[in-house]
Amino acid sequence: MTTAPTAGSGTTEPGGGTPRRRAVVVLVSIALVALLADLLTKHLALLTLDDRGPVRLLGGAVYLTLTRNSGAAWSIGAGHTWVFPLITTGVVGWIVWMALRLRSLPWAVSLGLVLGGALGNLTDRIFRAPGHFVGHVVDMVSLFDPYGQVWPVFNLADSCLVSGVVLAVLLELTGRQRDGRRVGPRGDDAPAESATAGAEPRERA
Repeated sequence: MTTAPTAGSGTTEPGGGTPRRRAVVVLVSIALVALLADLLTKHLALLTLDDRGPVRLLGGAVYLTLTRNSGAAWSIGAGHTWVFPLITTGVVGWIVWMALRLRSLPWAVSLGLVLGGALGNLTDRIFRAPGHFVGHVVDMVSLFDPYGQVWPVFNLADSCLVSGVVLAVLLELTGRQRDGRRVGPRGDDAPAESATAGAEPRERA
């Protein structure tokens, strides 16, 4: 008699690879796509928006305006730019540690978005003016106001970070664990579908 593999196990499944391997591949792929897309949009913004006034889109709901931010949202911490690379490095290290036990594809998407966004802004901090590890982040999207008076001017990396964090909160609220388990409303582990779908009914004595 054989038993179905439990959720979160390293057993190879049909379709190729273990759940952990597939989750890590998804995480890394999304992080790379997010990073490259962020670098591309920043490059285009520098080419087309430098020395130009805000570009009005969607009837004023969105403006494209080039800014260089030395701090966080609303220029918070602008005088301590060196702190942000340290924080980002810590976030990247935490995600790498989380990947060691990652077997959930939704969590892989969430962590991939956070990792890609973090690396996008970290690249600016390291390589852009005015110097290494104190570089200013390139932002270009402003909502409802051309100069970020309603919402901080942001970039694609920021969007990825926020989207990844929101998805992570939703996954936590619905009991989805990073190792592939799902916790029920009373805190107990819900049975994995893969373990129950193929089970045969027991014969009555």
